[in-house]
Amino acid sequence: MYRFLLTPRWWGINVFVLLAIPFCVFMGSWQLSRFEARVADHRSAGEQAAENKQEAARPLAELLPVDKATVGKKVTASGRYGKQLLVPDRALDGKQGYYVLTLLHTDEDKALPVVRGWLPGDADRAEAPAAPTGEVTVTGSLQASEVPGENGVPAQGGLPSGQTGAISAASLVNLVPYDVYDAWVTLDKADSGMKPVPVAAANDTGLDLKAFQNLGYTGEWFVFAGFVVFMWFRLLRREVESVRDAELGLVPDGESGSGERDQGERDQDEPDRAARDQAGESSEGPTQEKANA
Repeated sequence: MYRFLLTPRWWGINVFVLLAIPFCVFMGSWQLSRFEARVADHRSAGEQAAENKQEAARPLAELLPVDKATVGKKVTASGRYGKQLLVPDRALDGKQGYYVLTLLHTDEDKALPVVRGWLPGDADRAEAPAAPTGEVTVTGSLQASEVPGENGVPAQGGLPSGQTGAISAASLVNLVPYDVYDAWVTLDKADSGMKPVPVAAANDTGLDLKAFQNLGYTGEWFVFAGFVVFMWFRLLRREVESVRDAELGLVPDGESGSGERDQGERDQDEPDRAARDQAGESSEGPTQEKANA
């Protein structure tokens, strides 16, 4: 009954199933490992944030380039404040406002973006307090360059002069005529009555939408694997039922195999052949009698 499994059609089906199931299981396991890695990063980021509060500030050069291990570390830098920009559409404590960003020129002929604080309302250069003059030393938390469209960073363009949508070297290099560090600092104590901007976690370390997408993809791949197994058993059952129906002669017209059709045609030819043979015998009878006479 199961000899049909050796036909070329079923060889193709079986090979596809044997390849599809391990592939779906592998992809589901990989997506699950990505989700677990994000959960682990989220926990370690919380632990690191607590440790960073107790550590002493270190020079900027010791913490560059910024990565998951250095994000949020206390950093100190010296220089003179230069160009000031506003970063609109930034929420704090449930209110909309903007960051006051000032570039700090260091001794290495590069500028460090420093977020001096947050103010409520629409971005207004007249309300933003001016930066201190002369040589200053700032202490704050090191942050990685922002990516527009991620972690709540707006991606809109066409902002007025003196504003930037993202705090990143790629964005600022088009606004100032000098090199900018691929990092920024948020001050521990904001200047001139502004509110300090809290430290943001490193990218891909939180339980954000991407993390739950990984979890959703995990379920989808395992569902695909189960669907492949279900369809294989469904096709097998239908094939077995067709074979049984053929053996019992219950296959409707037009659904039987070529061999069964040939057998049916032979069965229909038997009465015709018997009739022809009988007619031949009757025609030969008188001829034979005449020959004998």
